[in-house]
Amino acid sequence: MKTREYDLIILGGGPAGYIAAERAGALGKSVLLLEERWIGGTCLNEGCIPTKTLLYGAKLYKQARSGEAFGVTAENVVFNLATAVAYKNKTVTTLQKGVRSQLKQHGVEVREARGELVRPGVVLVEGEELWSRYILLAQGSDTARPGIPGIEGNSRVLTSREILNLDSPPERLVVIGGGYIGMEFASLFAAIGTKVTVVEMMREIIPTIQPDLAATLRKHLKDVEFRLGYRVDRVDQGTVHVSQPGVDAEERIDADTVLLSTGRVPRGRSEKLDKAGVALRGNAVVVDEYMRTNLPGVYAAGDITGRILLAHVAYRMGEVAVAHMFGERRSNRMRYDAIPWVVFTAPEVAGCGLNPEEARNEGYSVVTATVPLQVSGRYLAENPREKGTVTVVTDKRDGRLLGVQMLGTGVGEIIHSAAAMIDAGLRVPEIREIVFPHPTVSEAVRDAVWALGYHSKQDR
Repeated sequence: MKTREYDLIILGGGPAGYIAAERAGALGKSVLLLEERWIGGTCLNEGCIPTKTLLYGAKLYKQARSGEAFGVTAENVVFNLATAVAYKNKTVTTLQKGVRSQLKQHGVEVREARGELVRPGVVLVEGEELWSRYILLAQGSDTARPGIPGIEGNSRVLTSREILNLDSPPERLVVIGGGYIGMEFASLFAAIGTKVTVVEMMREIIPTIQPDLAATLRKHLKDVEFRLGYRVDRVDQGTVHVSQPGVDAEERIDADTVLLSTGRVPRGRSEKLDKAGVALRGNAVVVDEYMRTNLPGVYAAGDITGRILLAHVAYRMGEVAVAHMFGERRSNRMRYDAIPWVVFTAPEVAGCGLNPEEARNEGYSVVTATVPLQVSGRYLAENPREKGTVTVVTDKRDGRLLGVQMLGTGVGEIIHSAAAMIDAGLRVPEIREIVFPHPTVSEAVRDAVWALGYHSKQDR
């Protein structure tokens, strides 16, 4: 029996889901948003926002202890993790209320319940079948749990969810996995006095960024020990047993806490979407450039697609899906060649577009230029102990900007401008005509573009 029909039912209230709900609601559509845990998803509740709140506290602590160069001397500086966690919780609650307020303003109906896709147009909610013209799958992802002996049922082994609620920092922390999540936590805890060891199977941390940038970041993280090219064989309570492939000797690393940071897995199979007929690739839902699945009227957005597991990508996916559902059939599509990313370590690493190796692999004749961020007067004045860099990647044939990579405090606030330039197809002469505000760190991007042709590197 058909009880009520909506224009759109959304399964999942994370970034993809709630943005899609707001956009559809703003168009006057009837929207039902189903979220069984909490509005805001992983990003707001146990990811982006909580970690950045704690990282900022660690940054203030570190600055307070090392402000002599600026004439600032502080004594008896203490970092209280319990207080920082309380503020983090307050921040999350405030933002949750903000999201709910926006949804209410746009007329979105929100239910704290799990929705199950039955077939196109039908969702099962608490034993009731609800009908909808369109359905958006936005159930997100889960922490990956590799089959390492000794991690299950071990109270010392935490994920990024549990470690956010510690009352006091551990004396010794072993981070299993040197990706961007693991490195952000390593940076956080090292800054507040924890002895941190990162174990990474690959030869370099954060494999998704260019190796020289990752190596430079490691040099800045002087208080973190690294075991690169190591695998974790097992965990015995607080002892992590590691080894190198081809080497018989095993090393033991003792820890009070072990952080499992081995990536995330889309929830396509755990939500049993394949049983409803949704095409999956591994655990991810297969979508096209308009976020359509193989089923009519069923779309997917965010981490569940397995494309790029970042909140701002999820936002855009949700917007593209709604635009295609309700009118903008061709002009509004998902593009991935100008997606900015940021690793919120201290210092930050950010990038957009192609790095030099990726550009060469795609057949471009590459010209690059790298300049130190110290060319920016503001950067030098505010960061006397850092050695940041900015690299621009261009195509020799037409001068088009292909990519930008940066390392340094605050670069996450700049990289969106590179995304705009790349997305607009701007070329070197056009970028050189842009007026950058002075004194700002962003001027280093202009300086790098002007350096092209003077002391740049180009393929031969």
